[in-house]
Amino acid sequence: MNRNSWCLLGLIPALCYSNEIPQPVFPEGVGVNIHFVKGHERDLDLIQAAGFRFIRMDFGWGSIEAKRAEYNWSDYEELLSNLDRRGIRAVFILDYSNPLYEQEVTSTNPLTHQSHRTTASPQHLESIAAYSTWAAAAAKHFHGRHVLWELWNEPNIDFWSPKPDAQQYTTMALAASKAIREADPQATIVGPASSTFPWEFLEVFLKSGVLEYLDAVSVHPYREPRRTPETAAGDYQRLRQLIEQHAPAAKKHTIPILSGEWGYSSNLKGVSIETQAAFAARQQLVNLLQGVPLSIWYDWKNDGDDPGENEHNFGTMTADLKPKPAYVALQTLTHQLSGYRIARRLPLADDQDYVLVCTNSANHQKLAAWTLGQQHVVNISVDQKQIRGVLCDGESFMPKIFSDHCELELTGAPRYVAIGTAEPK
Repeated sequence: MNRNSWCLLGLIPALCYSNEIPQPVFPEGVGVNIHFVKGHERDLDLIQAAGFRFIRMDFGWGSIEAKRAEYNWSDYEELLSNLDRRGIRAVFILDYSNPLYEQEVTSTNPLTHQSHRTTASPQHLESIAAYSTWAAAAAKHFHGRHVLWELWNEPNIDFWSPKPDAQQYTTMALAASKAIREADPQATIVGPASSTFPWEFLEVFLKSGVLEYLDAVSVHPYREPRRTPETAAGDYQRLRQLIEQHAPAAKKHTIPILSGEWGYSSNLKGVSIETQAAFAARQQLVNLLQGVPLSIWYDWKNDGDDPGENEHNFGTMTADLKPKPAYVALQTLTHQLSGYRIARRLPLADDQDYVLVCTNSANHQKLAAWTLGQQHVVNISVDQKQIRGVLCDGESFMPKIFSDHCELELTGAPRYVAIGTAEPK
């Protein structure tokens, strides 16, 4: 076996983030999607216990503005108060449309893919102005609450009615961004929350001048079950080039990419619950490796009990709040790497092997390690005899230690190794 020394494999991308974008330190950017506003105290306690620092939730225009120019913020005040008590922040999605300003149309339901009647997305002068006024009022009302404001959800697919239209969405997003920035210059604005990486759509959006107002570009890097989290690296690199191409001069190299929603379903045609757990942890690790400071896992809990239904099986918990392996894997990651950032990836003989060197402010070191291939052992050069490990499920293990190296077994599930004084927690 090859012995691998502690040398650099490229530099971790460094960006100067907006104050409200989390720093690239675990678990500051670890988040999860939820589907509730009021109550659900037990859910929030479990979210906190897992180490999540963000939730992402719809911020419904139609429910907040039921009468023209009258806004009821009370439900979201309650949610933010509940989050504040637990040290959790919010990404609020400024969605969807409002029947006070747009007509009913026939569209395709983005979840069931069946034809249905719904309210058209803002695409006329009056509705765009109303959406922008409401979004600006929200940012002003919740000033200082550390909210990230996201411009819609997946407008490149059927969440935009009656059908996706890059120019329509961009016109609305640009107007809303300007209004938010004027109402609260310190507001944090992100978008377009696209489903996957729709390059033509992204080109229309990014070249519009909207980057003058955005603090980050959010995307949802979903992919087929056979395509692992590591396969997003090339997409991130291409998107980063596109951002730099269209960013105003004053904002070059300052606009990060956010992974605003992404998960793997454990339905019968998806991944196993064990693979889902491994992917949940690896998603967080590879995103931070690629300079993506916020990663929102979809979903908090299963939306139902049908094992064959895709939408019922994205959760880290079952529908009745029983932990799935994904919950344990994410809790182990946030606990083991709390306060650590990724310093570098070790160069190994097989590029399917990942060993990340993580450091904290006290210069302690830990490794996060896994493989895309078959289970096997690699040798890692270390000059410490105090080496202890923790598996993805939280169980302890001891690597084999020799005079100048240790043997580290790699599997598809990340494991964490404390070097020297960095004891496992």
